[in-house]
Amino acid sequence: MKISLMKKLSIAILIAILGSIALTSFISNYTVSQKFKEYLIDEHKSKENDAIKIIEDLYAKQNNFTNTNKDEIQRYAELQKLYIEVRDLNDTTLYSSGNDYLKQNNHMGNMMMGSMMKNFSGMNLGEYTENKYPLSINNKNVGTIIIGYFGTSYLSSGSVTFMSTLNHSFLLSAVIALVFGLLISIVISKGISKPIINITKTANIMRAGNLEVRSIVNTNTKEIDELSNSINYLAETLNDQEMLRKRMTSDIAHELRTPLTTLKTHIEAFIDGIWEPTPERFESFYEEIERLTKLVDNLRNLAKLEQTNLNLNKSEVNISNELEKIIDSFKPLYIKENYELNEIIEPEITTILDKDKFKQIVTNLLSNSYRYLKENGRVTVTLKKENQNIIIKVIDTGIGIPEKDLPYIFERFYRSDLSRNKNTGGSGIGLTITKAFVEAHGGKISAHSKENEGTTFTICFPA
Repeated sequence: MKISLMKKLSIAILIAILGSIALTSFISNYTVSQKFKEYLIDEHKSKENDAIKIIEDLYAKQNNFTNTNKDEIQRYAELQKLYIEVRDLNDTTLYSSGNDYLKQNNHMGNMMMGSMMKNFSGMNLGEYTENKYPLSINNKNVGTIIIGYFGTSYLSSGSVTFMSTLNHSFLLSAVIALVFGLLISIVISKGISKPIINITKTANIMRAGNLEVRSIVNTNTKEIDELSNSINYLAETLNDQEMLRKRMTSDIAHELRTPLTTLKTHIEAFIDGIWEPTPERFESFYEEIERLTKLVDNLRNLAKLEQTNLNLNKSEVNISNELEKIIDSFKPLYIKENYELNEIIEPEITTILDKDKFKQIVTNLLSNSYRYLKENGRVTVTLKKENQNIIIKVIDTGIGIPEKDLPYIFERFYRSDLSRNKNTGGSGIGLTITKAFVEAHGGKISAHSKENEGTTFTICFPA
């Protein structure tokens, strides 16, 4: 059986509070009882010492007890609930207070104490005990003082009242803490579960297909706020991916339809006798078939790139020399169109990479820049080593990329020119392949662009 988060939090908080109360009460009660026991024993010891002093003072006056002295000792014995007996050196009893009042007081004390006596283990509550002390006059032993008591004589009515009040306080505190904890647990659990419920509702709406919904929660809990932001980011990403998927399907259909339509039209013209088969027209056929073949090859290559285990044939490469060679191979193409191709390359930079894949990365970027250069355009390639990273930049002064298209240029078949003119662009997966090769080497690629000013592609390889 599944339990809601609110119930779980409430139960967990209540269990924690009950455990804390029980532990605190036990420790506090034990500590207070021990200290109170020590206090009572000290108080009882003081009673016995006072009794000894009174007896010695009264006996010292006449080396014996008068009736008045005996009455004074009797009053003290009954007041302090003590049995007092005095004997001389011949073990003859000089005075005895008797113990009938002690037995009566002990019975009443036991009735008063009840279960509280458990808190004073070791004090022999309810048992009779006698202690013997020497009767000394002028530092001379002249007899023996016997002081007897029941364990309940430790406890006065004030002591019993104190312990009863203390236990009631513990019980009342536990009840108040439990009620307070219940209220706090409800507030806290609601504060946590309510935004999570809202986020769950948003996720369920997304699952139903509505990717425009967003989670709006008002919380100061960091983790819940991050969860809400993650759900919103997921919805936005899924929405973008859905848009790209629809556009990719449309773009693939467009890429395939254009050459097929051209071929179909030409063949119909041949069939209807409108056109005569000529080498020029067959050459046009061949170009369209080449275009279809290239598109299919690109799709196949893209499928390979999306496999998790992209094979790289890595070796130590002088990336400075290799980059210069690639740039030199492009210079005739640029010069032919009156474009400028420059390089700023830090010499003798070496690293471990796949030489062929690196060549394809740079080739794709230089071809892309060439394709979108304006008249008298310029492309600059830079290479430098910076903080254990190798940085390559391809900077052009072309037509630039619209800001709305910039986040998607590495997606499959995405092109900012929706007309998809075959004379102004490729199939739309060149940058996708480039990104896959860069990331396969553990690197990163990014683009920065402004319309009518140019574009900068930045590649960062680990050195």
